[in-house]
Amino acid sequence: MLGSSHLRRHSAEHLSVNPLFAQGSVLAPIPSKRLPAGEMSSAAAYQIIHDELMLDGNARQNLATFVTTWMEPEVSRLMEECLPKNMINKDEYPQTAEMEHRCVAILADLWNAPDPSKAPGCSTVGSSEACMLGGLAMKRRWEQARRAAGKPTDKPNIVMGVNVQVCWDKFANYFEVEPRLVPMEGDRFHLTGQEAVKLIDENTIGVVAVLGSTFDGSYEPVAEIAAALDRLQEQTGLDVPIHVDGASGGMIAPFLDPDLQWDFRIPRVASINTSGHKYGLVFPGVGWVIWRDQASLPEELIYHVNYLGGDMPTFALNFSRPGAQIVAQYYMFLRLGFEGYRAVHAVCRDVAGDLARKLAEMGPFELLTDGSQLPVVAFRVKAGIDNFTVFDVSRRLRERGWQVPAYTFPANRDDLAVLRVVVRNGFSHDLLALFEADLERLLPELESQAEPIEKATAISFRH
Repeated sequence: MLGSSHLRRHSAEHLSVNPLFAQGSVLAPIPSKRLPAGEMSSAAAYQIIHDELMLDGNARQNLATFVTTWMEPEVSRLMEECLPKNMINKDEYPQTAEMEHRCVAILADLWNAPDPSKAPGCSTVGSSEACMLGGLAMKRRWEQARRAAGKPTDKPNIVMGVNVQVCWDKFANYFEVEPRLVPMEGDRFHLTGQEAVKLIDENTIGVVAVLGSTFDGSYEPVAEIAAALDRLQEQTGLDVPIHVDGASGGMIAPFLDPDLQWDFRIPRVASINTSGHKYGLVFPGVGWVIWRDQASLPEELIYHVNYLGGDMPTFALNFSRPGAQIVAQYYMFLRLGFEGYRAVHAVCRDVAGDLARKLAEMGPFELLTDGSQLPVVAFRVKAGIDNFTVFDVSRRLRERGWQVPAYTFPANRDDLAVLRVVVRNGFSHDLLALFEADLERLLPELESQAEPIEKATAISFRH
């Protein structure tokens, strides 16, 4: 009987096709975890995958991620044109390589490198790779200095706050560096200069300062940390560099906080990374890392590729990847310019501020941050409210499609459970009004609960 196999019960091991798209034997169950025996039409393959991906939810309602979820159709066309281009082949795709070089120069200038035209840098898959390259350069510089002084190099360590993104834990593990983490205490949720210097010794390769903590959106005080390290050098002779993890803030502060001292204007800052796919406004995944000068990036880490009769230095952990994201980043730099980026991010900060004010008026919530640094609002349920938790709020918001993470803070403040809303380009005042209406609508039901439904079982969130 036609279609009888299509109506057969399917397990998670098999897929099915709508008869409108099926051809012949495609009506039979299709294995999902091994290659099918035969081929199918492109329409059928597309429909199977398209239908499954509907379960991912609406990316525009994802208020958990910092990653760009909307771009203009023009740049999408450019990215499609560049997908076949392997950016690692500099000699085969020299203009893509040139656009990468231009982006590096633009960022070096934006971050006030002493000589932007000579500051080394590169694109990466994202900030995780960029952070590892920055950390690796600091480690090699430390090793060179130790060897020159006839000292051992077997016990390197790196100092950072416990709030760093998980990529720094990976760096320490993969490259055999002891992570020295400054815990949170009381209302101090990130690294300070006073706490950093307590953990530094002659084996410290560097200090990581985060411009925009993923936990609450706050900036770590880079200038204050640098000043503490200056005093430490005067007292002990230890010269410890700073890497600024500007995954998000590196593309916010130059436009909205131009007077803030955090970048290469501080001599102790050796390198900076950012995520082009966050507030650089590009689809994932692209990151960038820039060093203040040639001396900050050991030559032994650089590989030289000849293209068009010239020299193209490269430094990367990854190899083959499409040039699409690099081209998209250059498009955004041309498309927006300084004033365009400033306007886009100003709207994000304005939306975040409006949300913070509304949450403060609602009653049951207490703000940790108000979106005045990164456009991120972190808030918790007020002390004394014990019939619902942030985990209940997160669950109920998801019923309306909103993805708002609820999580606990790390060591020494793991008693603190919060919600966090990330405001990105595309989360407009109109969408904010819809979000606030949904939140106000569910509050009476939460307040009528006898006890929490969602227990505080979530692990610390480091996204």
